[in-house]
Amino acid sequence: MQERSLKLYNTDKTFFVKISNKLTKLLMPTKFGINNIMISIKRSNVLKAYYNYKEILKQNDTEREESLAQKYEETYALYLESIDKYIMESLYKKVKNDLASNFEKDALSSYYTIVNLKDKYYTEYKYRKQKYLLELEYQGVSAGHKTATLNKMNPFYVEKMDSLYKGIIKNYSVQLVDNTNKYENKNEIYQKIFDTIEEYVTSILPIKMQEEEQKKNKELVEEYDTYQRFLAGKLDSIDIIEKSTILLAISRILFTHSLPLATAEMCYIKLLKDARNLLVKYNGSNKYNNAYNLLIKLIEEYNLKLLSTKVYWDKPEQKDNYKEFWNKYNNIQNMQNETQKREQKEILFIKNDLIELNKSKNDYNEIISIYKNRLVELGVMKQIKNKPRTIQNNTYKGKIRNVLQTL
Repeated sequence: MQERSLKLYNTDKTFFVKISNKLTKLLMPTKFGINNIMISIKRSNVLKAYYNYKEILKQNDTEREESLAQKYEETYALYLESIDKYIMESLYKKVKNDLASNFEKDALSSYYTIVNLKDKYYTEYKYRKQKYLLELEYQGVSAGHKTATLNKMNPFYVEKMDSLYKGIIKNYSVQLVDNTNKYENKNEIYQKIFDTIEEYVTSILPIKMQEEEQKKNKELVEEYDTYQRFLAGKLDSIDIIEKSTILLAISRILFTHSLPLATAEMCYIKLLKDARNLLVKYNGSNKYNNAYNLLIKLIEEYNLKLLSTKVYWDKPEQKDNYKEFWNKYNNIQNMQNETQKREQKEILFIKNDLIELNKSKNDYNEIISIYKNRLVELGVMKQIKNKPRTIQNNTYKGKIRNVLQTL
């Protein structure tokens, strides 16, 4: 009787439920249309408020500036609310009724992934939800081939996304330097920083680079062009570290305050550690040279792009040591012979890194051995064979060990 009852009242098979589902599918497009119209109206309102606010900034009218700034923020909030409403009322029903495309299903899944951040990581949730809603709307406008709307929307979109990405990265920076252990593994935070920078470089920077002011930033253009080499093909471990190094260099241009020097230094140190581990891993393999060249390049970038801009040092001797390094580097840069210049820079970087590794409490014996062997190859160190004697059965047996001595 219970089985018959379940079969009889199975809601998926009842006549009225079937009719209801069909009516829902017929009426849903109307609901989508209403929501799309409301989003379009709210978009027009926020863009109008944005351009009015930007125009008043050029004038010296504090009272109107405050009024228009408030108007802009209000229309922006209503704009996001209309997109959020579309997701909850339309997109959700479309997925539920199996009318959604794969893109729409992924969009809803991403939405709930962000919502789940709310309880544990509210600050990240606040920024990421706004970013997600704007991205979804921008993709919709772009897919609709609304060129005029897109051109008008670009300055507003880039400015807002700049602000949101800076907020996300700053939040991760705070987590990285926090020593209370209330956040997840530090390696995960490092990865989130690099992933977020890459998100920005991939989706926002190309739009931003259309502005004339950005085109004039030669350093940014060069770094971006280098980054684009990593967009095609499968990346190995060496490529991933090199790409992260470029992303970090771009972040020093775009997110100077959101990714403070102390946090950027921690990121560089993390990449240096990964590069050293990779060199040890590939020692003796055909990938060794690539790993070694990457490490040398990373040491140079760390010293030139970060330490050279450092103002505050923990200890006075650290600053003095870097000044000494910097003077030697500049002297090498003045050399005319390119081969000699390259070798002398390599020697300087290795020696400098050796000093730091010898100070560390961690076990760096393998990488230190690699460095010393390379210095022998470069003629800066030599091997001395020492033969200490041991007694075995009243006879002496020689035991050879290699000792490296600086020339």
